[in-house]
This record gives sequence, C-alpha cells and structure tokens, in this order.
Amino acid sequence: MKLVVVSAGLSVPSSTRLLGDRLAAAVDRHTPVEVEVVELRDLAVEIAHNFTNGFPGRALSAAQDAVASADGLIVVTPVFSASYSGLFKSFFDVLDKDALEGTPVLIAATGGTARHSLVLEHALRPLFAYLRAVIVPTGVYAASEDWGADGLDGRIERAAGELAALMTGLSAARPAKDDLEVVPFAQQLAALQPAGPSGV
Repeated sequence: MKLVVVSAGLSVPSSTRLLGDRLAAAVDRHTPVEVEVVELRDLAVEIAHNFTNGFPGRALSAAQDAVASADGLIVVTPVFSASYSGLFKSFFDVLDKDALEGTPVLIAATGGTARHSLVLEHALRPLFAYLRAVIVPTGVYAASEDWGADGLDGRIERAAGELAALMTGLSAARPAKDDLEVVPFAQQLAALQPAGPSGV
C-alpha cells in the first residue's frame, strides 16, 4: 500500500516534516506501507503558476498524481494566523476536486503554542470533509513544548493505528474510482415507488 505524506513546512529542518515522518513510521509499524513525501516548499512556484496559467508544472503534476493514487494520506501544516498555511491550502486548491474522494486522511499540525490546537477541528477537518476524504478520528497537533514531552508519542500511535485500519479496511472494500456506477436520481426514485394495482 502507498502512503503519501504532504508536508507544508517551510524551514530546514522542519518540525512539520518531522511530525509527518514520525506519523508515517508509526503507520508502517501497524501495516507495511510504501511512503512518499511531498514537500510543498519545493512546489511553491509551480503552485502559483498553476493559479495564473491553469496548468501544473512537471513536479506539481507528479505530486498531484501521487496524492490522487495514494491508499492513505498524512497531511501536516504549520499554523499561521490560527489556520493552515496559505501554501498548504493552495496545493489542495489546485488538486482535482474528486482526487481525495474516499481516501483515508490523517490530519496534523505544528505550532508554537498549544492554544492553536483547535486548528485541526475548525480548519483542517472541514477542508477534508469538503473534499470527501475519510478523516481519521484522531488528529495530531504538536506545539513546541510537546517535543520530548509525555503524550505526543501516544497521540501519534493512536492516530497511526486508526489510519492503518482505515487503509487496510477500505483498500479491500472500496471499489476503484473508475468502477463506480452512477445511477440517475429519477431511476433511484422510481425504484422506491410502490407498484400500482393491477390493471390501473
């Protein structure tokens, strides 16, 4: 199975990337996965060009394909102005609107203070619900004081276990996107109508 980590960290080294790596390693402990990392920092110029000309560059196109074909995603953003970063949002704005439908997604974020931890619920979870992804119940937020402190490892393991369970369960049960049959609403409604009396 293929697990893609989307990291919107800007610095090198990046705590955002570190959190993504730790989450991916924890998922791999639950179920073997092939991990690919998409560093949005390296795609910033191509993302901007995609907005202005409507076409992804080669590296951005490869990242979009990786995300769309993933069996599971870990998405990690630093917190800017109490929400996800503009670069993070911009990447998902230039992704095909159906690319994440039914895909298990683990949401995570990093920030300087624990006061921003609700970013998972008021920003990230609604975004991926809109994209019709299957969002892992446990999100992971890491403030500066969380690194090396009790609690973070437990949250990482719990969230990773939930993502691994969704990936293994959904990959077996979920039909390929091309195999989905769309039944017109009128046909579905007609099937619910009771049959009339004989001869009427």
